[in-house]
Amino acid sequence: MFATFLYIIAGVLLFSLSIAIHFATFLYIIACVLLFSLSIAIHEFGHFVAALWLGLRVEAFSLGFGPVLCKWSANGVEYRLSAIPLGGYVSIPDVDPEGTMRLEGGAKNDSVRTRIPAWKEIVVAVAGPAMNIVLAVLLAVAISLAPGVQFGELPSKIGSVIDDGPAAAAGMKAGDNVLSVGGRPVSTWKEMLTEVWISGGKPTLFTVDRPGVGVVELSITPRYEEVTGGYLIMALSEANASGAGSWLPSRNPLRQLAWDAGSIFRVLKGLVTPKEAKATANALGGAVSIAQGIYVSLRQNAWDGLGFMRFLNVNLAVLNLLPIPVLDGGLVMFALIALVFRRRVPDKIVNALSTGFMYLLIALMAILIYRDSMRSWRIHTCKTGDAANVVEQADESHQDR
Repeated sequence: MFATFLYIIAGVLLFSLSIAIHFATFLYIIACVLLFSLSIAIHEFGHFVAALWLGLRVEAFSLGFGPVLCKWSANGVEYRLSAIPLGGYVSIPDVDPEGTMRLEGGAKNDSVRTRIPAWKEIVVAVAGPAMNIVLAVLLAVAISLAPGVQFGELPSKIGSVIDDGPAAAAGMKAGDNVLSVGGRPVSTWKEMLTEVWISGGKPTLFTVDRPGVGVVELSITPRYEEVTGGYLIMALSEANASGAGSWLPSRNPLRQLAWDAGSIFRVLKGLVTPKEAKATANALGGAVSIAQGIYVSLRQNAWDGLGFMRFLNVNLAVLNLLPIPVLDGGLVMFALIALVFRRRVPDKIVNALSTGFMYLLIALMAILIYRDSMRSWRIHTCKTGDAANVVEQADESHQDR
């Protein structure tokens, strides 16, 4: 949880600074901060409510973090309003004393830890991601009930191909409807671009339905594009006839949530598949890409911005449940070990693993922030033209990751 906070701070501040310098859109920056804050604060609120419900000690609940601006106490809990308005944290020393200490700036926590049943640790750990899912469901329902909102996705149909690009060289033509990429069925433009990025520049079989001809198979080797830092076939989609936002795939709330989860699990699957792992890792976006995604979606329309927030909360829920020390899933993993083997992993080992993975995550976040920032700069300075349009479409797809 601690690493997530640092990640979001750096990404939002860096992207906000670049936007302020170039566009001076301060209202959108404020909206980005509020949406980030709500997503993280609702996560921490889940931990907070679960701990109180189970009768555990809760020392503090903070909106924001960093220096405390004001605080008050009620029922044994210290409530804080902190200076950095990007999320918050909850101090539950009997569940995660080391995490509590790190969140409070490394100050020594003199509280004596009371060992609680493992099942209670699981409930508290899962409650945070569960609240993200609850918020995502509420957003999906609200979006589905909104009048006048356009829904739909760009189909995986080729609008045009760029001369001298991989698609043109392989014989792809405007009007081709892409059915599968590398053996994986696709039906939308984003699905197609995702598979192209994950291909890693290897010769990839495209199955297309060509008007007047039928099914045609083409072997295309995606080209590495320095501007995006990914692989492209240099083809453009058809115009967006529906006018739907990037994060509004369907009016059906369940389909919205399934679309969100499917996008996340496809990337996770790529990361653990040996042939796809390297290319998938190179295609990952970090905090800057998230900030860009929320900024671009809000600029398009408010409902699309809420759609991105829905996706973000599903993303936070899934990623926080991964069995990695320092994440909620790590707490669940250690608690399950205690339940199954009737013996706990020693605190020294748990703390060492959590600290080690915290530094690894921070290092990964720093790399992603740097890479995203350089990539964003290259895209914003890219010259206009057909190639630039391809880059722009690829950039929109990249924000899914």
